[in-house]
Amino acid sequence: MEYSIGEFSRLTNLGVHTLRYYEHENLITPKRNSSNRRCYSDKDLAWIYFIKRLKDTGMSIKEIKHYAELRAKGDLTLNERMKMLTVHRESLNEQIKVLQEHMAKLDDKIDFYRHEIERTSSK
Repeated sequence: MEYSIGEFSRLTNLGVHTLRYYEHENLITPKRNSSNRRCYSDKDLAWIYFIKRLKDTGMSIKEIKHYAELRAKGDLTLNERMKMLTVHRESLNEQIKVLQEHMAKLDDKIDFYRHEIERTSSK
């Protein structure tokens, strides 16, 4: 299926300006119709969803751009792309570990207040 930029914007929940920026940065290269209008495909849709996922996990546009460049080179870059995603995943795991430590400290403080409230309200 083919989508106009407006339809694609609604499907991806990305603004038209963002889509044009992504195109300018070579993150996505939609085909053009006979009127030179952008025509996005289901393949473009899947790729944008993946870009959004990478961005949501904290990957920078610069890193995503590098990943996109590798992707454009085809199967010769499979190992490098896998390594890039593996390193990013390890970084996410480290962030999760730190957040879990913060949660544990917050839980300790919440328990402290709960006990203090119970102690003072029973007097």
